[in-house]
Amino acid sequence: MIPGFRYIVDDIPAAVAFYRELGFEDVGPRAGGFAMLEGRGLRLMLNCPGAGGAGQAADDGKVPSPGGWGRIQLEVPDVDQELRRLSEAGVRVRTSRIDGRGGAQAVIEDPAGNPVELFAPA
Repeated sequence: MIPGFRYIVDDIPAAVAFYRELGFEDVGPRAGGFAMLEGRGLRLMLNCPGAGGAGQAADDGKVPSPGGWGRIQLEVPDVDQELRRLSEAGVRVRTSRIDGRGGAQAVIEDPAGNPVELFAPA
């Protein structure tokens, strides 16, 4: 089984285009506010608020929405090079390069504002 994760987005076509740029492949199905992609050994499910079970409100009435700081980490050979390439393509950058104990990272955002960490190990 491929490990999967889900993001709430507000524009399926824009999110699919963004993740394809990061090496994911659109594998379907694509239906009413939902898309599924695979890449980098992961399955990514995208839901619009209100679409399918994952887009429904919580018991307290809070509606799913994009954003936050929980994120996927995609390993890249060179954070600076990948950040430059994606910035030139118009991707929003949340943090510039940050050097930590384990390596270098930068956080970008998908079209809905969900964070994606680019990481190059030390």
